[in-house]
Amino acid sequence: MNAASTARAHSLGIHRVLEPAGAMPQDAWRLDNTPAAYENEILCDVDVLNIDSASFKQIAQACDFDASRIGDHVRANVRTRGKQHNPVTGSGGMFVGRVLQIGEALRDAIDLRVGDRIASLVSLTLTPLQIDAVTGVDVATARIWIRGKAILFQSGLWTRLPEDFDEEVALCVLDVAGAPAQVRRLCSAGQTVLVIGADGKSGLLACAQAKACVGEGGRVIGIVPSADTAGARLLAREAFADDLIVTDARDAVASSREFESAAPQLADLVINCVNVPGTELCSILCARNGGTVYFFSMSTSFTAAALGAEGIGRDVTMIIGNGYTKDHAHIALQTLRDRPELHAHFNQTYARKRQ
Repeated sequence: MNAASTARAHSLGIHRVLEPAGAMPQDAWRLDNTPAAYENEILCDVDVLNIDSASFKQIAQACDFDASRIGDHVRANVRTRGKQHNPVTGSGGMFVGRVLQIGEALRDAIDLRVGDRIASLVSLTLTPLQIDAVTGVDVATARIWIRGKAILFQSGLWTRLPEDFDEEVALCVLDVAGAPAQVRRLCSAGQTVLVIGADGKSGLLACAQAKACVGEGGRVIGIVPSADTAGARLLAREAFADDLIVTDARDAVASSREFESAAPQLADLVINCVNVPGTELCSILCARNGGTVYFFSMSTSFTAAALGAEGIGRDVTMIIGNGYTKDHAHIALQTLRDRPELHAHFNQTYARKRQ
């Protein structure tokens, strides 16, 4: 038995922070990624990383969408910081792996055993990670296959992979599980709901949940960059959105005019699911006074959102997209189980695709 397995550590992982002193793991610059579990940690053998959409888009652009360079970039970042924390976007992603070691204090306290295959439900920005090798990169789906190890703290969330899902489809769904769960909480019958970035992973799940919640008396409208994407065609074909607006949400004035032309009223709820910066004002302009804007996007500048709302005199409630909502993993997976066409789209797009 190694020394780490019997050493007690802070439940929130503060003991893994190397710099700066006093930081939490998420906002730390560098973590100790030594692959051995303390008494209250879980060590996992990791084979897949799902980089969050905003972070992967930025990395891919910086690497000219070259898979080999993307892999080298991520590995170098992890080598420097001890975690996958994009210094530009501030975001990370999640992993899938197999449990290698459970600290003594947790073994009888949690329903988990060595050998179980799990997905992390906490961000890679706070997860100690070691990458021994990058074995594949899928530029289209933001997945990176690795040989490596990761640590989950006592406070860290995880879930077993569902048996009725392709493993990599489950990974993609769980990565954005907070969106459909929060939408279900925020929506109510009869509302007008706008989803910006409606044709992506989180956008599709958000539209499906919103449509179920608003009912026949409500309306769901999606903003997409093109009507010719598979996601946009699915939204129209399955009526997960009542209308689609093709526009660039970074052009706040033009986009909001398009929305006002399509909608009977400004939105009660705006859900922002884009992976590019600069869409804060579009979100706010499309919301009614007293309405709610839910920024699920990790590209959001909350300074731009706060000052933008102030500048146009719009009284809206703005919510940060918390990646965790109670029962979010179950809600996200069930959203696909209840909608075979949506599930088929995720299978077609994300199931076991590898370069």
